[in-house]
Amino acid sequence: MSFRNLLLVAILASLPAAKSAPVLAQDMQLCLAASDRVKDGETLADAEKSQAHAACLRALSDTSSIVQKYQLQEADFDIMGNRPKQ
Repeated sequence: MSFRNLLLVAILASLPAAKSAPVLAQDMQLCLAASDRVKDGETLADAEKSQAHAACLRALSDTSSIVQKYQLQEADFDIMGNRPKQ
């Protein structure tokens, strides 16, 4: 395999990783901002609530940090208004 082909493969392989980082940050920001609004007593419209819930789930699936997973789950519980049964 020539150097140029190897370089092209390396660049193509790194594109998905580079593309997913900003989406994670935006999803996490949307999720936590919506949670803060709910905690402050604001009522979210159904469309906002479902959009924030979807952002929480995407951010939750994209992160590997246990602390962030916990924070995102708590934020999602605040947004959706329910907690899992124990």
